[in-house]
Amino acid sequence: MWDEPRPPDPPPLGWRDWALLVVLAPVAVLEGALRHDLPWPALSIAIAVGLLPTLLWRRSRPLPTVAIAFTVCGTAPLLTHGHSPDLNVMVYLVLVVYALARWGSGREIIIGWLIMIGKLGLSWVFGVAGFTGLVAGCIIISATVAAGAAVRYRTGARMREIDQIKLLERERLARDLHDTVAHHVSAMVIRAQAGLATSAARPDAATDALRVIEAEASRALAEMRSMVRVLRRNEAAELAPSPRIADLRRLGDTRTGPVVEVRFDGDIAEVPPAVATAIYRLAQESVTNARRHARRATRILVHVTADAAAVRLRVSDDGESAGLRPVAPGFGLLGMIERAELLGGRCEAGPDPGRGWTVTAVLPRTGSAT
Repeated sequence: MWDEPRPPDPPPLGWRDWALLVVLAPVAVLEGALRHDLPWPALSIAIAVGLLPTLLWRRSRPLPTVAIAFTVCGTAPLLTHGHSPDLNVMVYLVLVVYALARWGSGREIIIGWLIMIGKLGLSWVFGVAGFTGLVAGCIIISATVAAGAAVRYRTGARMREIDQIKLLERERLARDLHDTVAHHVSAMVIRAQAGLATSAARPDAATDALRVIEAEASRALAEMRSMVRVLRRNEAAELAPSPRIADLRRLGDTRTGPVVEVRFDGDIAEVPPAVATAIYRLAQESVTNARRHARRATRILVHVTADAAAVRLRVSDDGESAGLRPVAPGFGLLGMIERAELLGGRCEAGPDPGRGWTVTAVLPRTGSAT
């Protein structure tokens, strides 16, 4: 515990802190004036009001605050011949003790706790407080420190949970960014290469290529803007529909590369949005990989089957021998596997026995992670 650092980003001073001083100061003066059992009312009021500013430092300087407050309260009986400034309003010192456990470092908590226990011990030794008061004081201090430590631990656990959520969200955005942008950019690259290869024989090929590139760039830009709106928590992005399984037909709307054939079997209309979007992204990435790596492929088949238990995706092509393709999983395949596992499913990719490459994915229809 000695090496425990301070929690980051303590709250700055706010209007509540100043309001606390404005309320407690007149209450201390009023209590000191109305109570007739105080042997030193003026000194008691001065100590109660004089220690109020320490509340403003309790988060930024918890140990000096505790040291000042309890040192003053511990030495006051020496000036009043054994009488302690026991105004009830000084219960506000509990906030100082709490702040020490909540915002102090490990060594500050230990040193401050020793100072507080030492003050109680001196009060008992000099007869200012009896044994019952000593036990009660120790219980109050221990309970307050425990409360501050509990809040500190819960807040730390919550921050770690938030950091984990942010990490998962960054991974999800990385997958979406790769799946969407890579798909459109690959189509633009393929069309540009085709236009350059045929431009000598067909001068109009360059114009056709530019039209396709413009369309794909517009789609990529639209999806990028949608992702940016999500990051900014724009309400319009929340209302925008996510890709569904039926949108897979758009994968065949291209005049470049292999022909993409999309087939559906079963009830795909009632598939939950999370599963439908995952199926779309998995198929989109699979088609992109086939266009990029399947040499001399003429056909890509996207087949989606849905039943009461699961939704199955199969993407296959008729490209050349799979041995010519990279077998090490890249970010695309890893992202596909992670996307499927997050929904409790699985995704596999590999060469066909004779010719081509196949990607299969099975997701539970409910989208429940295992």
